Amino acid sequence: MVRKKKKGNNFKLLTLFLFLGTCLGDYGIRVGIGDGGAWIGGGGKQQTNAAYSALQSWKTAITEDPSSVLKTWVGEDVCSYKGIFCSGSSVTAIDLNKANLKGNIVKDLSLLSDLTILHLNSNRFSGPIPDSFRALESLQELDLSNNRFSGSFPQATIYIPNLIYLDLRFNSFTGSVPENLFNKQLDAILLNNNQFTGEIPRNLGYSSASVINLANNKLSGEIPTSFGISGSRLKEVLLLNNQLTGCIPESVGVFSEIEVFDVSFNSLMGHVPDTISCLSEIEVLNFAHNKFSGDLPDLVCSLRNLINLTVAFNFFSGFSSECSRVSAGFDFTGNCIPGVGYQRPRPDCSVIAGGALSCLRIPAQPLTCAAILGLKVTPSP
Repeated sequence: MVRKKKKGNNFKLLTLFLFLGTCLGDYGIRVGIGDGGAWIGGGGKQQTNAAYSALQSWKTAITEDPSSVLKTWVGEDVCSYKGIFCSGSSVTAIDLNKANLKGNIVKDLSLLSDLTILHLNSNRFSGPIPDSFRALESLQELDLSNNRFSGSFPQATIYIPNLIYLDLRFNSFTGSVPENLFNKQLDAILLNNNQFTGEIPRNLGYSSASVINLANNKLSGEIPTSFGISGSRLKEVLLLNNQLTGCIPESVGVFSEIEVFDVSFNSLMGHVPDTISCLSEIEVLNFAHNKFSGDLPDLVCSLRNLINLTVAFNFFSGFSSECSRVSAGFDFTGNCIPGVGYQRPRPDCSVIAGGALSCLRIPAQPLTCAAILGLKVTPSP
């Protein structure tokens, strides 16, 4: 009789919890019955289990750990793992900078739905970035610099909705830089020291970023004419050591907040536009190792915040006395300036590279920067 009563009670209890499970499951509340008795729990344990599964999967894909970071990655308490940071029971940040880990990135990391920061600077991770990264809806900072990642530009990063900082420096990414990257609301776009090729996307000037670094790649073609038109809040633009040709667009003068502009070690030609003189906040201008010619505009050397002006190894034929004011950081060696030492041999200056190149010029004398800044437009949505 006792056994029958117990069996009946279990059946009623099971029916009750199946009903509760149906009603509460949508709210992340879990119910169950087992050897330990009946229980009702929230979604926290499920979330922790997802993080545990993701990190253990990643652990198996890491082949070298000289600093013994992964020795702490034991047990289900993922918040106690070295390099893992939590808010409550949720993993919100991973900081493994300079851990010297070797391995790959696994797609399971996309299970970390509350992750806001992923910093992996200075490791030896390789291979592509999983496409599943687009599911990291909370991610704001992604630093994959100083690794051995390869493949084409990781398109998944463009679809991470809240990403504001993207650092892919010092890797081996190849192919073109996608145009929709510059439509994304990012504060910093750091792609230097990779192997990107092709032209700079035409919408570069519409970026919301304060820092754009495309240096030390294999980018070719001209600097887009959109450069500066949007009047964005760019502070630093680094395009050095690529294969760029053509002129510097006159619209560069619209970047009223820019502090560093470096286009050295390219094949840019023609004159330096007078609109450079509208860059009232500029501190560093580097035009070295190109094919610029003509006189260096007087107005450029009159910029009040300019502390470093480098025009070395071009084909400039003169500059004004104003340029000597920047004496601490004015390098004009290797040009074609008469009566000045350390210039090119005369035969090299007889045929000026790019001398026949016609660059668009804004005919304004004296130059009115207010009119130039009136060129600002808002990019179409």
